[in-house]
Amino acid sequence: MRKSVFVVLAIAALSGWLQAASGGKQPLPDFTQGGKTDGSHDWTLGPTGARGWIYAWKTTEEARQILVTAVAGGSPADGVLAIGDVILGVGDLPFDGDARIQFARAIAKAEQENDGALPLIRWRSGKTEKVALKLAVLGGYRDTAPYHCPKSEQIFALGCEAIAKKGLGKVSIPEDLKALALLASGKEEYRPQLAAYAKQVAELQLVDMASWHYGYAMMFLAEYIIATGDESVRPGLRRLALETAKGQGGVGTWGHKFAKPNGSLHGYGAMNQPGLSLTIGMVLARSAGVSSPVLDEAIGKSAGFLRWYVHKGAIPYGDHQPWPGHDDNGKCSSAAVLFELLDDREAATFFAKMATAAYDEREGGHTGNFFNILWAMPGVSRSGELGTAAYWKEQSWYYDLAREWDGSFRYQGSPVGQEQSTAYDRWDNTGLYLLAYALPRKSLHLTGKRASSIPALNAEVVDEVIAAGRDFFSAKFANPYDLRTGEQLLAGLSSWSPSVRLRSAKALGTRQGDFSTALLGLLNSANREDRYGACEALRYQGPRADGAAPQLRALLLDPDPWLQSLAALALPSLSPEVRQAAVSDLLSMSLRPNPADPRRMAERAASIALFSPYPGTREPRSILAESLDGVDRDLLYPAIQSLLENQDAVVRGSLGGIYSKLDDRDVVRLLPAVIQAIKRPAPSNEMFVDSIRLAGLDLLARLQVREGMALGVALIEPDRWGMGRRLPNCLNSLVRYGANAQSIVPQLQEIRAGLVKTERNKESADTVKALDKAIAEIAASTTSSTLVSVEEFLAKPIAN
Repeated sequence: MRKSVFVVLAIAALSGWLQAASGGKQPLPDFTQGGKTDGSHDWTLGPTGARGWIYAWKTTEEARQILVTAVAGGSPADGVLAIGDVILGVGDLPFDGDARIQFARAIAKAEQENDGALPLIRWRSGKTEKVALKLAVLGGYRDTAPYHCPKSEQIFALGCEAIAKKGLGKVSIPEDLKALALLASGKEEYRPQLAAYAKQVAELQLVDMASWHYGYAMMFLAEYIIATGDESVRPGLRRLALETAKGQGGVGTWGHKFAKPNGSLHGYGAMNQPGLSLTIGMVLARSAGVSSPVLDEAIGKSAGFLRWYVHKGAIPYGDHQPWPGHDDNGKCSSAAVLFELLDDREAATFFAKMATAAYDEREGGHTGNFFNILWAMPGVSRSGELGTAAYWKEQSWYYDLAREWDGSFRYQGSPVGQEQSTAYDRWDNTGLYLLAYALPRKSLHLTGKRASSIPALNAEVVDEVIAAGRDFFSAKFANPYDLRTGEQLLAGLSSWSPSVRLRSAKALGTRQGDFSTALLGLLNSANREDRYGACEALRYQGPRADGAAPQLRALLLDPDPWLQSLAALALPSLSPEVRQAAVSDLLSMSLRPNPADPRRMAERAASIALFSPYPGTREPRSILAESLDGVDRDLLYPAIQSLLENQDAVVRGSLGGIYSKLDDRDVVRLLPAVIQAIKRPAPSNEMFVDSIRLAGLDLLARLQVREGMALGVALIEPDRWGMGRRLPNCLNSLVRYGANAQSIVPQLQEIRAGLVKTERNKESADTVKALDKAIAEIAASTTSSTLVSVEEFLAKPIAN
C-alpha cells in the first residue's frame, strides 16, 4: 500500500519470486554465548503471555533458540520467564528442528494434556534449568478442525469476548473484521455494539484509500443487514456500492483511489487485493438487496478480469503476468470466496485448490502478511471440509502461536528474507483470525452461510493439492525442485497446479539429457495441463527444443489463448533460424480475433516473443528486438497497429525499442497509430503507460514533425503520477526542435510556475531545475530545421 516500495515490488512480482527486502542473511546467533538479534521482529509466543525473537531467513527452520523479548503481567509466563531469557527446548529435549513450530506444537499439546502444563528448558544468566508454564486446558484440535471441534469453538468464544470487552472503535479494516466476528457469533448481547458500529460504517466517506476500506465496509454492512434485518443502514450500503462501481477502472480494476472519469486509474495502476475485496463487497451488497445495473456491470467486469488467471497461476499485484506461487497476498483465497458467491464452479474450485496448496506461502505478502492470513481460511473452506482440515493440520501451529493469553490475536510479521513491513503492527488482528474459527458456524456468507454449488474436494484430490504445496521454498535450498528426479519433474508438468508446472519446467531445463520425446508426447495430449506443462518446459529447453517448433507454431492457432501464449513464449528460446521462421506466425496470431480472449491477452505473449521482454525481466531474447530486416510488412504494420491499441500499456510499451529501427517507408504507414498511442494512453498498467508515448515523442522529434511539440508539452502533465521521470524525457524531445521550440516556451514557463507554487519535495525542485535548463537551451538555440506537419509527412512520395 506504500507507493515508495511499489516500483521494486512490481518488478519483483512481474519477474518471478519476491526477493528479500531486508538485506542479506545474518549469521545464526547463539544467545547463550552473547549472540545478538538483528532487531527485525519479535513474535507472540501463543497464550503464554510472552513474546520472543526467533532466527529467521524466509522461514525459521534453522532456529534452535527463542530469545524472550517481553512478558505480560499476570500472564502464564509472568514470574517464570523474563526479558533476556532464552528458551532452548520444550519438554525434556532441546529444539532439534524449527524452534518456532516445535514451541507452537508444544502449546497445543499442553492445552490438550498435562493439565495445561507447558514444560520448557530455560537458559538465564548462564544457568540452564527446566521450568513450566500453566496454560488453560482447551483440549486438542480434532482431525476435522476447525469443523466439529470444541477447541476451535472455545477459541472463537474467547476471542469474541476479548473484542466485546475492548469495544469497536473508529471505522477501519481491523474493526470491520472484529465486527464481522461478533456478528458471526450470533449472540444477542453483541447486537447493541454492532448496531452502533453499523451506523458509523454507513456514513463512511473517503477519497484516499477508499479502494482499501470500502470493500470491508460493504462486507460488514451487507452481512449485518442480512443477519439482523436492520434496514436503517441500507442507504449507506447502497451509496458505498455505487461509488465503488462507478470508481472502477476501464478494464475492471481499482487503484489506491477510484478511477478518473476517463476510466484510467490514479498512480501506478491496478491493485487486485483491494479490487477483490471491493467486488466481494458489491456481491454481498447485491445479496443484501442493493439493486442496480451499474452494480451488475461492475461485478461482471471485475469477475471477467480476474477469471483470466484460472488455470494459469495466482492472481498477481495488478494487471500483470500470473504470479508463480499458489497465492499472492491472499488474492487466490479471496477469489475462491468471490467465485463461489458467483456460483462459478470452475473458477471457485481452481482458486480454492490454490488457496489450500498455499499453506507454506502465507507468511509473506505486499507490505506484510495481514491480507494473506485474513483470506486464507475463508478461501480454503471453499475446498470443502476435507481440504480445510488438511490445510489446518499444516497451519494450526501458526494460529496457536498468534493467539494471545487474553483470547485476542496480534499481528505476526513476515520472517526476515521475505517482504517485510511494520504496516500492520498496530492493527488488532483478532477479527482476522476469528473468521477462521467462525467457519463451522456458517453464519455469514463469507464463512459459508448459503449452500454452495461448488462440490467439495474428495480425499484423492485433497492429497494432490497438499502435495502441490510441498517444497515451495526453503532456507537451505534456493530451489528444492533441483533435488527432484527427472521423472518427478516430468510428472510435475502435468500437475493441476501452475506453480508446480512452472517450477518443474524450469528445473528440467537445467538437466542434461534429451527430453524431447516425453515433451512432445505431452504436447500432443488431449489433457490441458499436459499441454501447458509441455509448452513451459520447451521454453526452458532452449535449442534442444528445436524439433518441437512445428507443433509450437501450430498451437498459435489454438482457440485456448493461454496455450497460444505459452507456445509463443517458448519460440524465442529456440535457435536463431528456427525462431526467425516463426515471426510471421506470431504476427498473424496477434491479429487473429479470438472470442475466448476479449482483452487480447495473447497479444501480450506475442509482444514479448517478438519485441521486448516483460518489464523487470531479461528473457526471452525477443526475436525482432535487434532488427526488422526481412519481416513481411503486410503483417508487420497491422500487427504493430493492433499492439498500439491494446488495453495493456506493457503491450504497447514493448514496441518502444523498434521505433528507432523504422525507416521512412515504415513510419509513413505507422505514424497515425504512433500519434494515437501518444494521445490516448492505455487504460491499464498505468505504471508503464508513458514508455510508448515518450518513444513516440522521440520519433516525432527525430523526424521534426511539428505536432510533436504540442504533444510533448501536453504529455508533461505535472499533476499525474510519475511526472518526475516523464518530464525529462519530454524536455529532451522538445529541445531537439531547437529554435522552432521557442513558440512553446510560454507554456513551459506556465508549467514551471505551477511547480514552484506547489513544490513539496526534492523531486519537485529537480523538475524545476530541469525546466529552467530546457527553457534556457531552447531560448538560446539558433538551430532551426525545416518542420513538417503530419499531413505533409504522410504525403511524401515514399507513401506509394
